[in-house]
Formats: sequence, C-alpha cells, structure tokens
Amino acid sequence: MARDMEQQQSRSKAFLRIAADFLWPPRSLVSRERGLGKGPLAPHEFGRIHFLSGAVCNRCGMPLGAELDDGATCAACIARPPRWDRARAAFVYEAASRRLVLDLKRSGRRDGLGTFSGWMAQAGRTLLDEADVIVPVPLHYTRLASRGFNQSAWLADAVSRRTGVPVSVDALKRTRRTPTQGGLSAKARRRNMAGAFAPHPKRTGHVQGKRVLLIDDVLTTGATLSACTRALKRAGARHVDVLVLARVVRETDVTI
Repeated sequence: MARDMEQQQSRSKAFLRIAADFLWPPRSLVSRERGLGKGPLAPHEFGRIHFLSGAVCNRCGMPLGAELDDGATCAACIARPPRWDRARAAFVYEAASRRLVLDLKRSGRRDGLGTFSGWMAQAGRTLLDEADVIVPVPLHYTRLASRGFNQSAWLADAVSRRTGVPVSVDALKRTRRTPTQGGLSAKARRRNMAGAFAPHPKRTGHVQGKRVLLIDDVLTTGATLSACTRALKRAGARHVDVLVLARVVRETDVTI
C-alpha cells in the first residue's frame, strides 16, 4: 500500500514537471531563450563549456598535462603550496561559461542552482564524501545588505541539500569591506584580502576539529580562499578543502 502511494506520488510529480516544462519551457542559462532543449542549456551551449572532468592537480584543481596522472601536484603548487589542502572546480571560467557565473553573481539568477550544485557535487565528490561541514565565503554585511544575497551561500546551500553534508552559512565573517578584486594582480589581491575574514565567535564549534569544505563561485588567484582558509584553521579546522563552480585557468597558472 505504501509503495503504491509512493509510486503514485512519483508519477504525479513527473506529470507536473512535464506540464510545467510544456507551459514554461526552461530558459537557457546562457542565451536566456526558452525551449532550446530539455535542460537549462541548449546542446551547443553545453558542448562549449570546458568541464574539469579529466586529470587535475590535487592541490589547486588546475587541469594537468597528458604526462601527469589525476591526483598529481602541479609545478606551481609544488613551488608555492596553497593554504588549503585540496581544491576542485566544476568548469573553466572563460568566454563560453562567463554568463553562467555573472548572472548568478551580479544578477542573482537562482534558476541554475540545481544544475550548478550537481556539477559541483560531481567535481568534488571525493571532497564531499570526506567533509564534515560546508562553509561559504562570506560577504561584508554592508555589501550583503545592498546586494540582498550571497551567491556563495546559495551554492553552499544547494550543494548541502543535494549531498546531505551540513552547511554553516555564518561560520566565517568578513571583518572589513574590501575593494573589488577585478583588475588586481595576484600580489595586490593577497594584500587586499589580508585579515579580511575571521571565524564567527559563536560558530567555532561548527568547524573546530572538522574537515571543512569551503565554497565560492570562482577561483582566480586564490587570494580570497587563502584568507578564508587561514581564518578557518585559526578557528581549529582540521582540514580545509575548496570547491568552486568555476576556476580561471591560465597558461602559466600560479594559485596562491
């Protein structure tokens, strides 16, 4: 009887999803047009996104050359290891994927979160299997008040709901409002982020002795994530991994 009811509910939900897609076809996350495919991306749009599904550096998540196996460490990380332990990204931040990130980051477009969380869960499945808690990169309270949302917290919550790993959205706080990182060199970004984050005094129990998975939208030079990692380890985190939606990949990449 219970199984029959579950099957009936499942069929009803499937029918409602089909009806909703017929009446309101999904809007492309890239072109914003409706009805281009069964999902949130048209096939040709999906094909242009460079997903990081091959061999990547275990420390920074940068794609590795054919001569290195998955799980190896790239030369940049050997020369200057990042503060976090491991990092993974769903796809490369470039022309074909930029709209996905910017619509989330600047426009607050939420309809891609289910898709993004699936991509991130796939890219970071090993990290998620071992994580005790998910923590998003925070915004300064003045910026949060003016913008009205934190895209990193949205991603963290979506990944948490998909995987069951608990999330602590306020384990970290931003202690000062920093200028935008756009256009700054890696060294300037590090100076800009120095001392910008601190553990929330009432949430240290959420990270103390825990394996923390830090989530952000984009990894560029790693300055923001390094500053957050330092604050988490100062609060007693045993291990800090990083999972982002996208990462910048340069020919001579040094993630610090």
